[in-house]
Amino acid sequence: MVKTPADKWKDTIVKYRKQCQKILGVSKSVRYAGVINVYGRTLAGIVQPNLKPLLKSEQVKNEFFIISTLMSLRKNTASTVGKLEHVVLQHQKVTIVILQKNDITYYVSINRKEKGLEKIISSIKKIV
Repeated sequence: MVKTPADKWKDTIVKYRKQCQKILGVSKSVRYAGVINVYGRTLAGIVQPNLKPLLKSEQVKNEFFIISTLMSLRKNTASTVGKLEHVVLQHQKVTIVILQKNDITYYVSINRKEKGLEKIISSIKKIV
């Protein structure tokens, strides 16, 4: 049976959801794992159970738009400075790690107090 474009899209979204679940399983310190496209739209995203999200819906939309714009603008420098490995944004309450594969951006928030950040990042890279 030939898969329709809609079937292929559903399979892709399921794949992203499974990756988000695996990322959450890396550490209890991972608060949120999400996948966004080049336009900042959420393709999949999961908050760690029993945690209250820090951002409201409108703030999330703006955050993802900003991140997707940043990633798009940075593409032009990749040939000069090399391929982007990851971005770490340190905030007072949370650390955000951003990874990119093709045109898909993985957005992961981690508790600020986490000491083994590099280990978590390398585990996430194996998943994506």
